[in-house]
Amino acid sequence: MKQVTEILNNLKKTLKGEEPRSPIENKTPHCSICQDRGVVIIDGEKARICDCVKQVHRELRYEHANISPEIKNHLLEDFQLKYYHGEHRQRAARVLNDARQFVNDYLENHHRSGLLITGDVGAGKTFIAGAITNFLLKEGVQVLFLVVPDFLDTLRATYSKGGAEGDEATLIREARQVDVLVLDDLGVHNYTPWTCNKIYSLLNYRMNYRLPVVITTNLDLFEIEKHLGKRTTSRIVQMCSVYRLTVDQDIRYQKSLESKS
Repeated sequence: MKQVTEILNNLKKTLKGEEPRSPIENKTPHCSICQDRGVVIIDGEKARICDCVKQVHRELRYEHANISPEIKNHLLEDFQLKYYHGEHRQRAARVLNDARQFVNDYLENHHRSGLLITGDVGAGKTFIAGAITNFLLKEGVQVLFLVVPDFLDTLRATYSKGGAEGDEATLIREARQVDVLVLDDLGVHNYTPWTCNKIYSLLNYRMNYRLPVVITTNLDLFEIEKHLGKRTTSRIVQMCSVYRLTVDQDIRYQKSLESKS
C-alpha cells in the first residue's frame, strides 16, 4: 500500500483545486472520441466534457482515497447477511440499511452525522466502511480511507524526523478537510498523550465544520474512553450514530471453509 504521506500530499493538490493533466499532453491520442482535447462538440455549437476526462477524475479520486485493491471491490450490494444468525443478523441488517441511508443522505446533505461501527473481529466492519467509500467515490465525493495504526505510525515517523515536507501538521490538515473521512480499525494501540491529542484535534475540527467521519473499531465506548480519553469519546458520540456488528464466527474463516468444500 502507498505511504500515507504520499497519498495525503496528492490529496492536498486536489483540495487546492488542481485539475488532472489533460490527455492532450500525450503525443498519441488515447481517446478516439475527443482526440484528447477533453471536450466534445455537439451539432457544431455545444460542448461537453468528454467521458475520458471524467474517467481521469474518477481514477484520481480512487488513487487519493488510499484504498487497497481488496477494499476497492467492496460494495454494499455484496454484503451478505447469510453469515449472520439470530440477533447478529438483526444487527447486520440494521447496519447495512443505515449505511445505505448514510450514503444516500450525504448526497443531499454533506453535513449529516457519521457512523461508528463497533464489534467483533471478522464481523464485516471494514467491508461496510469500504463499501461506503466506493459508493461515494463513484458519486464524485472525495473520501480518504485511513487505517488508524498506519496513520499513527506515519505521524510518529514524521514527528521523529523533526518535520519536513509532508510533516504531521500537513497530514492532520488534509485528513481534516477531506469530504468524508474513514478511520478503519480504531483499536488497542500504543496511544501516547501526543497521538491522543492529534486524534482529538482531527475529530474536533471535523465536528466543528460538520464534516462526517466513518469509524470502525473492535472497542466499545467504554474501551474507547479508556484508551483515547473522555473528550475524544464525547466528540465521536456527538458526530456519529453508534452501531454494533457481531457474528457467531469470523466471516473470513467461514468463507475459507466454503472455498475448501
